[in-house]
Amino acid sequence: MNQATLHLIRPGFVARVVNRFYGWLTGIGFGPPYSYLLQVTGRKTGQTRSVPVNVLRHNHKLFLVATRGHTQWSRNALADGRVILKKGRVRLEFSLRALPDAEKPQILKEYLTRFNWMVRRFFPVPADSPLAAFAGIADRYPVFELWR
Repeated sequence: MNQATLHLIRPGFVARVVNRFYGWLTGIGFGPPYSYLLQVTGRKTGQTRSVPVNVLRHNHKLFLVATRGHTQWSRNALADGRVILKKGRVRLEFSLRALPDAEKPQILKEYLTRFNWMVRRFFPVPADSPLAAFAGIADRYPVFELWR
């Protein structure tokens, strides 16, 4: 996918402040069980970058969804092939597999259903839409399966 066709929703000032605070809380060990601080190596700088994420457990597998589209963290994760999920003192390292668009609809629907109140503004379809609606937007959202 070339740069001109990438879908990206940039966070505004308030979202950046809230994300920083939420990331800090998660990083020190607070927050719901699905919330982690994602750490990934920057593909250009080599420095560790962090962002709070919600991890979806679906059919005994773990998934990350880039709800804002092709973000820096998703591009860094794709380039590196591995990420760390941190919560408090716990650091879990995962390899990842980028899902092809054909495999994304069920995960996107489940993610939107599970985390609807937090992420619905990033999706042009409601959570109760048929899978076909999610197939039509799958190319906008990177989805990663995590494995150890």
